[in-house]
Amino acid sequence: MAATYDAIVIGAGHNGLVTACYLGRAGLRVLVLERRHIVGGACVTEETFPGFKVSTASYVNSLFHTEIVRDLKLTSYGYEVLPRNPSSFTPFPDGRSLTMGPDAEETREEIAKFSKRDAERYPQYEAMLERVAAVVEPTLTMAPPDLRRPRLGDLRKLLTLGQSFRRLGDATGEAVEILTGAARPILDRWFESEELKGTLATDAIIGAMASPSIPGTAYVLFHHVMGEAGGTRGVWAYMRGGMGGITQALAAAAADLGADIRCEAEVSHILVRDGRAEGVALASGDEFHAPIVASNADANVTFLQLLDRSQLPEPFVADVERISYESASLKINVALDELPNFSAVPGTEPGPQHRGTIHLVPDQDYIERAFDDAKYGRPSADPVIECQLPSVVDPTVAPEGKHLMSMFVQYAPYELRDGSWDDGRRDAFADRCFEIVNDYAPNFTSAVIDRQVLAPPDLERVFNLTGGNIFQGAMTPGQLFAFRPVPGYARYRTPIRGLYLCGSAAHPGGGVMGTPGLNAAREILGRRGAWRRRASK
Repeated sequence: MAATYDAIVIGAGHNGLVTACYLGRAGLRVLVLERRHIVGGACVTEETFPGFKVSTASYVNSLFHTEIVRDLKLTSYGYEVLPRNPSSFTPFPDGRSLTMGPDAEETREEIAKFSKRDAERYPQYEAMLERVAAVVEPTLTMAPPDLRRPRLGDLRKLLTLGQSFRRLGDATGEAVEILTGAARPILDRWFESEELKGTLATDAIIGAMASPSIPGTAYVLFHHVMGEAGGTRGVWAYMRGGMGGITQALAAAAADLGADIRCEAEVSHILVRDGRAEGVALASGDEFHAPIVASNADANVTFLQLLDRSQLPEPFVADVERISYESASLKINVALDELPNFSAVPGTEPGPQHRGTIHLVPDQDYIERAFDDAKYGRPSADPVIECQLPSVVDPTVAPEGKHLMSMFVQYAPYELRDGSWDDGRRDAFADRCFEIVNDYAPNFTSAVIDRQVLAPPDLERVFNLTGGNIFQGAMTPGQLFAFRPVPGYARYRTPIRGLYLCGSAAHPGGGVMGTPGLNAAREILGRRGAWRRRASK
């Protein structure tokens, strides 16, 4: 491979690969450098257990931008979405259950088992979210305005955004609450059934060190209903062959567009001369040079580990150090000999109860109590558990007759007040999670073949996610849009000329979206007209 390129991308996660694809499509010679042995970052499929295709970290897809799929013709590279129907199943200790999905009438009938009033209001709630989405979604592919040094184009964007809010009319206050407030007051205002509210509230805390009563969780809730799968909003899907189906398709597309991709190529530092990026040096000692460097790593890694802070303005460094990476998410991957036999809906043959996300959350108070432990540095005694069984929808991810379970758990603090995750806490916490699943499906623990437990420090070590934060920085109001990653640097550019952020650390943030990578490529390539001319080649 040549040592000099037009652009270098640090990290072959989904966003980094998206940036590489668009730069390659515009005619640039691109090098992608990946620290691990496999492309994908946290959006990856690995054979963790013999014969099982495990989505090690991220586990479902809905947010990945459809424009990227079309532009890069990803379906021709094996990108295949498998929508889930029903979408979710919540069993309760009293033997009842709530099943929800894309069929509006069936969902209303399910909700009516707990509250006829809620069943009538649920379509209105979804319509409210649609109205807010109509305002927010156009901002996802927008380079946020620079509020400190606004340009004429930034003022136009703010005017356009203001006009969008104006169209909301009397619903503006509700939209503002969704974007900045707490999830619990909103859910309490809309619904009376704790069974429904608990099910919905889980989406407000995923990846967050917060309970539904804390401001900012309403946006996390909203963030998780913005996507679509199979053309239906709010529907989450599995990927054929696991989540690596996204990044393997992107890597193949990037290679066809001329990009060079190197794995086991850890970047030790970014080369800078006279305030301009010149390339990167690897831990091996190799150097590669390019006038453009795009980092898919988070802001802490990019600015405080890959650069000498003396190369950056002191106020900028101070802002980066203020970024919150608080997280309390833990991932458990489980190989199973048979499907869970839920007491609420018995059966070990694949059924509706196995297809979507399984919420083990009886009510909102349960979530609050789980968070109470975490805020004092303790793993939750009764954690919030979301389970998925992708092998039911996609048999290719498990050997015949076997099944694969993904468990995403809150709350497991990165830093423990007493001891550490390496003092046996990892397995003890996983054992407690298994006990809870077994309370709902008594055959579960006996069906376990093997498991992988990834505590927050493991997520940091394996995927280079500071604090184990799956969003590359908390998705709180002060760390979104024009404030992401820090005020004054939301347009993917950095104080180092030629150095860009292209990952979830930049707008619009976390989740398997690809949009930060798309937006960064657009900024690198210049004005929209130039973008279109180059991309059409």
